[in-house]
Amino acid sequence: MRRSAWGLAAVALLVPLALAAFAAPTPAAAAGGEAEQRAATTQAADFGGAAERAGAEGLAKRFAPITMIREEQDPPCETSAEQYLPTSVDTVLGNPTVELTRYVPGEGLETVMRGPTAADIAGLGEGYYLDLHGRVLGKDCVYARDFQQLVDEGRAPVITYAHVAREPGHAGFALQFWFFWYFNQFNDLHEGDWEGMQVTFGAATPQQALASGEEPDQIIVFQHAGGERADWTDGKVQKEGTHPVVYPAAGSHATFYDSAVYVQNGQNGSGLGCDNTSPPVRELRPQAVLLPNAVPRTGEFQWLDYYGRWGEREKGYNNGPQGPQTKTVWREPFAWMEAQRTTSPQLPGGSLGLGTPVVGAFCGTVAAASELVNLDIASRPALIGTLAGIALLLALFVGFTRWHPVDPDNLRKQRSFGQLARAARQLYGRHWRVLVPVSVVAIPIVGIATWLANLVGTIHTGERGSGLSIELGSLLEALIRPAAMAVVSAIVIVVVRLLVEGEKQPGFLQAFRGMRHRFWRVVAGQMLFVVAMLGITITIVGIPFAAYKFVAWSFVKQEILFEDRRIRDAFHGSADLVRGRWWHAVRFLLFLLLVTTVTGPILTFALIFTALPLIWVNLLGALIFALLIPYVALGETLLYFDLETRAAAEGVKPARSWRPWRPRQFGRVKRPVAGTGAAPA
Repeated sequence: MRRSAWGLAAVALLVPLALAAFAAPTPAAAAGGEAEQRAATTQAADFGGAAERAGAEGLAKRFAPITMIREEQDPPCETSAEQYLPTSVDTVLGNPTVELTRYVPGEGLETVMRGPTAADIAGLGEGYYLDLHGRVLGKDCVYARDFQQLVDEGRAPVITYAHVAREPGHAGFALQFWFFWYFNQFNDLHEGDWEGMQVTFGAATPQQALASGEEPDQIIVFQHAGGERADWTDGKVQKEGTHPVVYPAAGSHATFYDSAVYVQNGQNGSGLGCDNTSPPVRELRPQAVLLPNAVPRTGEFQWLDYYGRWGEREKGYNNGPQGPQTKTVWREPFAWMEAQRTTSPQLPGGSLGLGTPVVGAFCGTVAAASELVNLDIASRPALIGTLAGIALLLALFVGFTRWHPVDPDNLRKQRSFGQLARAARQLYGRHWRVLVPVSVVAIPIVGIATWLANLVGTIHTGERGSGLSIELGSLLEALIRPAAMAVVSAIVIVVVRLLVEGEKQPGFLQAFRGMRHRFWRVVAGQMLFVVAMLGITITIVGIPFAAYKFVAWSFVKQEILFEDRRIRDAFHGSADLVRGRWWHAVRFLLFLLLVTTVTGPILTFALIFTALPLIWVNLLGALIFALLIPYVALGETLLYFDLETRAAAEGVKPARSWRPWRPRQFGRVKRPVAGTGAAPA
């Protein structure tokens, strides 16, 4: 109960963190109220003169970014990839499916008009919303389909808005590139999204920088409420000629310098969750459209004078965002940039093969927490019902059991769920001197097996591994890693066998030798188990049968090491013990799976919010998993003894024939072998 509750507690703690992180405007919070913003930014509509405009347009064309977006494999509703393009605000303005709404305190929302244009929204402030077709917390593929239709009709060109920004007290200027996205499909869901990047120059004017061929001093990419800056000459800044190559994350549109999964812990405006820019990606070359230096009240770009929201009104981070002119970076490009990060932590590559990588689990937990928050916004009763259902399942899972007595001296006996859990823990505590070294040995054994499988998967032809080598590596990892885990578990099982045989304090070498005598049978049995599970599961319709067999064949190692059975007989012996007692067995096996899955992440999640490198967080999680291997093996072996004791008292349950090609026997009880009282193997 405690371990399961810890998992829920971790999710519950992340919910308010997610709210706080995503509630921040993108990419930088506005300073001061709306009146102050407009006073600071709304001036005469000009580009600083014809010369400056020509220089700015030339500079924007020269340094316009190349964007690499995560390519959909199953469009248009594949939310793990990028469903949208950086495009024009005209996808929203003048669109008859878009409503301009206004929030009236005490009365709620009212529709002002349909299909508002730039002239219609210019001069409007807070309280106005551009409500797109669809519901943010409804069927979000509505937005992807609508946008695809705009693309098909040629109404969604790939563009970026360029803007020359200056700041009093700072020499030079910043050239900003703003990306408008139709919808934000991430942990936070909202209509409309503004992200981008900027480069800075030391020249006094764009025309001087263009004429002299000056390159930027620095670059910063916008990420949620913050950003990541770098020198223009920094090695991480990819370029194609003079064009920086940037990677907007799928769905969230936070912009990065490379293709990877970036772990954001909510600090320094980074948001909370994992931004994905990993392959496959496709290249887009947005056309730069120059915006006026100041916010105009009239003309083509008068939509900049709109201080309302570019999306539907919603609670928290699902609220539509405000435009770029409301952001601090628009008015203070240098001061804002100086306060931003210089790195973005990436999801560590590689794996020891021990348990769930902690950082990857963090990504999933934040996503789950966000879904709970979104469910709460959409329907509070639905959230309460969901949490109540989870609590009820946990109560049923661990609540109805006996926890006393434990009696770790008598191993071969019948035990309840709670007694099994406590007996395994006490047995571990008594013999930790031999079991902890087993955990330590697990790290190189499983790590080397995983490394060998990965080595096959990264056989290079030039700079890219072949598809065949990658598939072969994945298959080998699926076979070799479980086999390595089985070898480690077998050492623990031999420790238990020695205890049963009367050895008071079995040693590690003694247990290792006992495992070595049946090494190949243990390895072959585990690999055959994996192959059978893959073969049954791949049929899809066989998944329920695979779930049954997964439990039925869980004690093959014990049958080999305790009864010295051949592999085939070990499978049959394990199935005979479980038959008729499947629900009793699966309950404790699921508990052991839960322990190994969540304990490492729960104990190390907090470290992600520190300066500790993420690779060390993952390694610590792997160490915790390794220390749990003996506990799991002890628990499985005590369950094996429990099933043996029940089978001796109740008799082996008869098997049934499920041969559809022999319908007269279909579903009938098999006849036992004469003189044994057991079903034939």
